[in-house]
Amino acid sequence: MRTYAGHSSAKESNALFRGNLAKGQTGLSVAFDLPTQMGYDADHVLARGEVGRVGVPVGHLGDMRALFDGIPLVQSNTSMTINATAMWLLALYQVAAEEQGADVAMLTGTTQNDIIKEYLARGTYVFPPGPSVRLTTDVIAYTVNCMPKWNPINVCSYHLQEAGATPVQEIAYALCTAMTVLDAVRDSGQIPPERMSEVVGRISFFVNAGVRFVEEMCKMRAFARLWDTVTRERYGIDDPARRRFRYGVQVNSLGLTEAQPENNVQRIVLEMLAVTLSRDARARAVQLPAWNEALGLPRPWDQQWSLRIQQVLAYESDLLEYGDLFDGSAVVQAKTGELLAGAEAEIAAVAGMGVETRNSIPSLAQIIDTATLFGIALAIGILGLSVGLVRSEAARDLRTLSATGAGGSTRRTITATTAGALAFTGAVVGIVGGYLAAIGFFRGSQLDGLSSLTSIPVTNLLLILVGMPVLATGLGWLLAGRDPAGIGRQPLE
Repeated sequence: MRTYAGHSSAKESNALFRGNLAKGQTGLSVAFDLPTQMGYDADHVLARGEVGRVGVPVGHLGDMRALFDGIPLVQSNTSMTINATAMWLLALYQVAAEEQGADVAMLTGTTQNDIIKEYLARGTYVFPPGPSVRLTTDVIAYTVNCMPKWNPINVCSYHLQEAGATPVQEIAYALCTAMTVLDAVRDSGQIPPERMSEVVGRISFFVNAGVRFVEEMCKMRAFARLWDTVTRERYGIDDPARRRFRYGVQVNSLGLTEAQPENNVQRIVLEMLAVTLSRDARARAVQLPAWNEALGLPRPWDQQWSLRIQQVLAYESDLLEYGDLFDGSAVVQAKTGELLAGAEAEIAAVAGMGVETRNSIPSLAQIIDTATLFGIALAIGILGLSVGLVRSEAARDLRTLSATGAGGSTRRTITATTAGALAFTGAVVGIVGGYLAAIGFFRGSQLDGLSSLTSIPVTNLLLILVGMPVLATGLGWLLAGRDPAGIGRQPLE
């Protein structure tokens, strides 16, 4: 039983943790602020306005000590929602535990450590996809060898749902992520083949539970069945305990409303029941948001209410004393089968793309990079237009005519305004050409071998051949627009 918590400073978050534990909370779930998630110190210029805002700032060992001061980590089950910087935060946590005298091999908890979903849904990645997946696999290999009770990755479908994924997509893409990571660990050589069952047994998931009760409950059942199939058939795991679909849940915070927030209590309870009533697919850990989170940072009393909801279900009701309540339900069986079939088809579609997942990720990153380049080019174009206007000798009375020859005939010339517009157009045309060329290159080459043109398919080469001349034309126009006075002396008939 957890509440997702962390705010302001390590000292204040520590007081919140200790208060929640005193009220019967059985585990900790740490929310880190955005600078910590992105690897920035609290005093970095880019961290301004975000320090302690959506979680606790942790930038060094002193912060980690303060965060868990007076909390015996060897007795605590700590979930850390951290991805790009998971390796560093886990190292700080381990050292803090060692300073308390804890045996590292006895530490229990979870690092989310799912970088792939950051490219798909959230955006808090720090490194390129290839090195990021390597960091994920290194953490897994380290914990299996040195921290065997730790869950090194929480494959996260929660944010996929918040980003708009359907239940079918949520199942399929989460399992694709899990398979990508497991394949990377297996192929890294850090874990001998006979110990892969230990790796699979430590994989956990973090799932979103929405308000559509039947659909969400059936989604968990489909998740469990498909994960059992994947681990048995793809990785040869015979031990049913290590094939178990182990997952934790945060019910859907995005669905909480500011209007009439008291109604969020019903939503939270219904979403919690969806992941606890079905014994065959029951969550191992549940964390509930506060009823008023849509309005602001919850008070300790608000978090206590969320904790009490879980305690009433676990300790006062009889819902957990029976077998699966939905076995034999035609409705549940049909809906679970529908989701299962859809997820299998979606996974097959991903596999049928003909590209390894780790090598298809750069195209997503490249789209982001292209958007950045487009912004830069747009700024250059606007700058060119501004320079053209500033360099005009008479901004109030731009002359478009110049007299030449004895007969006084007139010929139109390119003015500063036209030159600036030419620069702007050149930048736009250039980025279109650059985009075509970049897409052709990056989609046709591999992440670790971008220098090999021989690996690029013909269609991608055509994109490059079209894109490069367009890029050159755009750059030519951009350079031409830099000197409106010089171009202005060139007459146009």
